[in-house]
Amino acid sequence: MDAAQLAEAFTLFARASEELSSAYNALQGQVSQLTERLNVLMGALPAGVVVCNREGRVMQMNRAATSMLGTVDTLTPWSGISARFLPTETPGEVILRGEGGDRRLSLSEASLESGDESIVLLHDITETHRMREQAERHERLAAMGEMVAGLAHQLRTPLSAAMLYTANLRQAELSLLDRDRLADRAIERLRYLERLIRDMLLFARGDSLGRQRFEVCELIREVAHTLEPLARSRSIDFRAECDCGDLTLHGDRKALGGAVTNLLDNAFNASGERGCVLVSVTRHDDRVEFRVADSGPGIEPALQQRLFEPFYTTRAEGTGLGLAIARGVARGHGGDIAVASRPGEGAVFTLSLPLQDES
Repeated sequence: MDAAQLAEAFTLFARASEELSSAYNALQGQVSQLTERLNVLMGALPAGVVVCNREGRVMQMNRAATSMLGTVDTLTPWSGISARFLPTETPGEVILRGEGGDRRLSLSEASLESGDESIVLLHDITETHRMREQAERHERLAAMGEMVAGLAHQLRTPLSAAMLYTANLRQAELSLLDRDRLADRAIERLRYLERLIRDMLLFARGDSLGRQRFEVCELIREVAHTLEPLARSRSIDFRAECDCGDLTLHGDRKALGGAVTNLLDNAFNASGERGCVLVSVTRHDDRVEFRVADSGPGIEPALQQRLFEPFYTTRAEGTGLGLAIARGVARGHGGDIAVASRPGEGAVFTLSLPLQDES
């Protein structure tokens, strides 16, 4: 290669180097601009954003996350921060205790496709949760208000009967047997009134009792043991099965036991003499199901839509609040109750509750 060719090659190399340098500088400018935009966006987001590396250590936090969690040093393990969260009855929601009061947070985590980093999103839903609880209470109070007239009638009828039976006890010519019969009927009406008032208070109060951790199978055994004498007295084939292992739940044990008892009481009445009733518990990936099946006449589709309405009942001695209370308990634990039935084929009520992540 002569000197002219060498000079030309050097010129081409210098030109290519200059073009590459210009392209690199332009790319750096774009990266800087994108980084600035990202920082502005993260700072403006109302939700907390925490970026963690592959080892689960905090690399970056935005202003909202800092206001929730406080100042966190870079490379602090996220597991140590998340240990401050207390689980709630709703999956994906946690309680963060602080000097200014407790905060209720919605927490979600997603990993990048590369797997090098993960992003944790935190939403402060304290006010939303308070408004939701208040709205649910207002709905219950509104339902109570709408049913005052019907409730007054339901109270007046058994009360009038009890007063009539009691007044007849003053008749001197009554025999001892007749007095006992009238007294028993008066007591029966008064007990009905007591049950109606108790159910009203449960319905108005909603899910406001304490919570504790308990074993599901133990709860079902206790409910079954309580109801076995009633099943025997009616010649009902009653069975209880629990296929959930050593599953424990965090909730209101007494309220959940009462909800299952209400479902079983309805199943006994639907099945009648020599019927069959089965209560079973099954664990799924993200939930646990309490199923109560009966061999009764089934439920018409039109009636299924009204079963959970407060004060609606097809039984002469029913208060119409049992299923409404049971659904309120289920929803208070983040679950619900569903019914499946066809005329002539019995009915199955399923109380489903979500399972929390034990970690």
